[in-house]
Amino acid sequence: MNTVILIKAFTEGKAYWSHFTDTKETKMSHQMHPNVSQGCQGGCATCSDYNGCLSCKPRLFFVLERIGMKQIGVCLSSCPSGYYGTRYPDINKCTKCKADCDTCFNKNFCTKCKNGFYLHLGKCLDNCPEGLEANNHTMECVSIVHCEASEWSPWSPCMKKGKTCGFKRGTETRVREITQHPSAKGNLCPPTSETRKCTVQRKKCQKGERGKKERERKRKKLNKEESKDAIPDNKGLEPSRETPEQRENKDKQQQKKRKVQDKQQKSVSVSTVH
Repeated sequence: MNTVILIKAFTEGKAYWSHFTDTKETKMSHQMHPNVSQGCQGGCATCSDYNGCLSCKPRLFFVLERIGMKQIGVCLSSCPSGYYGTRYPDINKCTKCKADCDTCFNKNFCTKCKNGFYLHLGKCLDNCPEGLEANNHTMECVSIVHCEASEWSPWSPCMKKGKTCGFKRGTETRVREITQHPSAKGNLCPPTSETRKCTVQRKKCQKGERGKKERERKRKKLNKEESKDAIPDNKGLEPSRETPEQRENKDKQQQKKRKVQDKQQKSVSVSTVH
């Protein structure tokens, strides 16, 4: 007479009952039908040749694994990815997470979402709530971060072309640093430098303060003056070389000039006497 053994197993958190028929022949031969054994391997407390583990040793979790078209029971020290463990007085079992959840703490709290979903407060969302933004690196909804900058530095000395002397109007600059870079939806960072015009009391540059352009201008001016001094001034000087004929003509012109001057003086004297 056949006897029916009811074997309790679990699949995805729901209990089901499998009916196995055991006859006196199968008890003796262990060849015709799946059977229940107490000498199982791999952490099983009871097992079946066809269904694998039917119950687990203490502290182990029972989970069904699909192999082809059938599922077999296995006993593990912890639940695999995509499952969460629940302990009961009679059995510890692994239950599959929700469809959009990759790993979870329990059926209502996800710890990692599948691709295309963003994690927020244990739930997997298509879009993040108002006031939050999606982080595509961690696949989480995070707070929006705005840019932050330090206080302005003091204004720099008034300068012009890299110098602080030799001019009246120049510019001065102040700077600040970015202390917090913004997230994707955060406010952009402000400028990190400002420049404004400034006026200083004109003063001469001390030695070593003159700029490159100033030194070049001084050098050109000095060269120009030296070149001018090198040119001889012949105004009022006789040529260094004269022919005898040129000297004779020059003497005649001077004599003629003196005669004219003497004649003019005599005329002036006669007019005075009368």
